[in-house]
Amino acid sequence: MDYRTVFENVAKAGRDAGLIRGERIYDFLHSLSNEVMEQSSFILDANRKDLERMDKSDPRYDRLMLTSDRLKAIASDIINVARQPSPLGRVSDERIMSNGLNISRISVPLGVVGIIYEARPNVTLDVFSLCLKSGNACILKGGSDARESNEAIVKVIKKVLNDFSINPYTCELLPSDRESTAEMLSARGYIDVIIPRGSRQLIDYVAANSMIPVIETGAGIVHTYLDQSADIQKAAQVICNAKTRRVSVCNALDCLLVHRTLLPQLPEILKPLAEKEVIIYADSDSRSVLEGSYPEKCLQDATSESFGTEFLSMKMALKTVDSLDEAIEHIHRYSSKHSEAILSAEKKSIEKFLNEVDSAVVYVNTSTAFTDGGQFGMGAEIGISTQKLHARGPMGLAELCSYKWIVRGNGQTRDN
Repeated sequence: MDYRTVFENVAKAGRDAGLIRGERIYDFLHSLSNEVMEQSSFILDANRKDLERMDKSDPRYDRLMLTSDRLKAIASDIINVARQPSPLGRVSDERIMSNGLNISRISVPLGVVGIIYEARPNVTLDVFSLCLKSGNACILKGGSDARESNEAIVKVIKKVLNDFSINPYTCELLPSDRESTAEMLSARGYIDVIIPRGSRQLIDYVAANSMIPVIETGAGIVHTYLDQSADIQKAAQVICNAKTRRVSVCNALDCLLVHRTLLPQLPEILKPLAEKEVIIYADSDSRSVLEGSYPEKCLQDATSESFGTEFLSMKMALKTVDSLDEAIEHIHRYSSKHSEAILSAEKKSIEKFLNEVDSAVVYVNTSTAFTDGGQFGMGAEIGISTQKLHARGPMGLAELCSYKWIVRGNGQTRDN
């Protein structure tokens, strides 16, 4: 592959994409949603080929798997993106200076967004829809585990691009080999930002080797602190939902921190998890309470590796703490700054947790499963940023924009 030519073509498509506005994008995304459903058998057949190559016990298997219902949800998300107001051309600052200059700051596309991702074929459609709506081209590098699925989906996208006479390089899929990763990370001047989505190892590799600015997303080591004042019945349901709704996603609960005074009620709190056979890696204090009440085969001793682990499976760490301060300190030590929650009825404890926990999303009395662009009203998401520049938390259309200054004058010159 002639990577330089590909990157030049995508950069040109990025400039063109910023000029597509209004009803044309709305109509395009509706057509794409319809085409995804019409081509569902084609996409699912390709996905089955990928699934056949992966062990079902692999935590990535669920992320890789597409179903008719999941395709319907993806198609629905495309419509949700179409309905969102355009993020482009928004004036965030405007002033008239004493010399008569009119200065304004307006939102513009990033240009070309590069995505490197693993075992998540839904990302292909989510990313493309958001990029087009925000005036960006996208260049995708999926993993070999989802090669067939991604190629099928991009083929559908390119068909609709052709139907609308839009530059086909507005969405480009690179080969799934390591060479394309290296080429992509060095494509400075062609790609404006790289967003890795996947394991901690992938994110760290991209951040260490990219010559292009990187927005780190995805890796979630998620905690929930159960305060002594919490409503136990509500807490049991919230904890179960956060852990088991979908274990392979980055907002799934990895570590439950329990105030020591609640240890006698721990069997009741964890009963929903016991029914789903969640494996608990418990510290000595919590394990002594759970022995005989939690399924023996699902109760394990916690080790130093149990904390700070993103399980992506039906596993969870459990630690007893003596205070809110100890819980916050544990989170500071092990968190990936993705999502954390407190379950409490005490206002002072809640405010302290909100003020001191430094993560992208901090919850009060609800499940961390809501860390999702769709759930936040963004239509879909490009990823969950765990850093502070340039975006944080769920990234939607607005986060795929930068800005530029517009200065309007009438012959003014600067004297000094």
